[in-house]
Amino acid sequence: MVLAELGGRITHAIHQMRNVTIIDEKALNERLNEITRALLQSDVSFSLVKEMQTNIKKIVSLQDLAAGHNKRRIIEQAIFGELCKMLDPGKPAFAPKKAKPSVVMFVGLQGAGKTTTCTKYAYYHQKKGYKPALVCADTFRAGAFDQLKQNATKANIPFYGSYTESDPVKIAVEGVDRFEKENCDLIIVDTSGRHKQEASLFEEMRQVAEATKPDLVIFVMDSSIGQAAFDQAQAFKQSVAVGAVIITKMDGHAKGGGALSAVAATKSPVIFIGTGEHMDQFEVFDVKPFVNRLLGMGDLSGLVDKLQEVVPKDQQAEFLEKISKGYFSMRMMYDQYQSFLNSGPLNQLYSMLPGVSAQMMPEGESEAKIKRYMTMMDSMTNEELDSSNPSKAFNESRIMRIARESGKIVREVMEMLEEYKRMAKTFSNMKGLKMLKNGDKSSNKSAQQLMSTVMSPQMLQQFGGMSGLQSLMRQMGANI
Repeated sequence: MVLAELGGRITHAIHQMRNVTIIDEKALNERLNEITRALLQSDVSFSLVKEMQTNIKKIVSLQDLAAGHNKRRIIEQAIFGELCKMLDPGKPAFAPKKAKPSVVMFVGLQGAGKTTTCTKYAYYHQKKGYKPALVCADTFRAGAFDQLKQNATKANIPFYGSYTESDPVKIAVEGVDRFEKENCDLIIVDTSGRHKQEASLFEEMRQVAEATKPDLVIFVMDSSIGQAAFDQAQAFKQSVAVGAVIITKMDGHAKGGGALSAVAATKSPVIFIGTGEHMDQFEVFDVKPFVNRLLGMGDLSGLVDKLQEVVPKDQQAEFLEKISKGYFSMRMMYDQYQSFLNSGPLNQLYSMLPGVSAQMMPEGESEAKIKRYMTMMDSMTNEELDSSNPSKAFNESRIMRIARESGKIVREVMEMLEEYKRMAKTFSNMKGLKMLKNGDKSSNKSAQQLMSTVMSPQMLQQFGGMSGLQSLMRQMGANI
């Protein structure tokens, strides 16, 4: 995950400070220098880092702090506050309203994932009850309209573009007019990009903006852009009224700090981050939970939201009724796995637990295990999938058949059956489980039990076993 290394370094600096016997100017400067190096190495602009360090020293005046003050806590709060300040311009972005037509224009360099992000943005709002539409005003890149058309068709979103018209302004105006007449309440205009900043690019953006009068201009920033991010974002801001930023490719291994600099350059908030290529790998960006996760402090509200997606709402009542009666079948395990995979990379869930550092994040190990188990379950009969008694349903011949048909070995099938027993035992302790609600502290136990179902034994051990995980969830509940 982009910024995981940065978060790990900052967390390490904070943990080192906790081990220092006396917090004096020397100890503070050493920790701040370590954090400064981490930010600079992650491509955050020097001016921002310098300003952050100065502000922290102003907030944490060790000489003025009376005896008895928790200096470590004050320093940690100052670091947290300055990181939030770096990412928060202090003003909200324009929010479209249902049943009232809004025009949103996307800008950015070619290769940043602008067209894909347009579709993700439309798809996200479509699920919220909006009626979005896409307009392809990119006449510069060959295949741009084909890509938007393909994405929009897959997401069942109306679109407009042209193979013959070369004037992007004319296409944009015609598209907006058409969808306003069709009562679409979110009209998204995808504009041209270039490989680098050019006068022709900015002039074209300005013309499209003047013609369509967008309610919001979104700057799409590639997280791997590096130190050039600040100047690039500033150039776009000077040409069009950028009102929000979306950072893409946050699932990669780039340093990513440069993308954070774009917020300062545009003085506009980040509203979403792209965490993968799929349509639903698109997260609402909220500053404080993001910094919490960056520093390994957890995010309970985000965790509960994610876990609610594990069991689709239309299946929750039936699922909970079966669990309350002590029934848990292979098919239910399969459905759980499918929902976990659909909810995004599992390391996003892990990052929402406090105390999880970048080093603890599994590199696809959990996803690979789940997919392997699902392949084996695809070779099972309905009788086997619906059985809640594996000792009776799976004899030696059946286990060999499943291994053969799934292309696995017998040992792997046995491993999957043991995993089923572990999950069944976990869910047997969830009798009377209520549906998870955001901010409901009583959901901690439910969240902990659901998390334990996808953790490998090795990772669970790093938390100190089930008791350690329970302790972390209690800690999260106390902090909300």
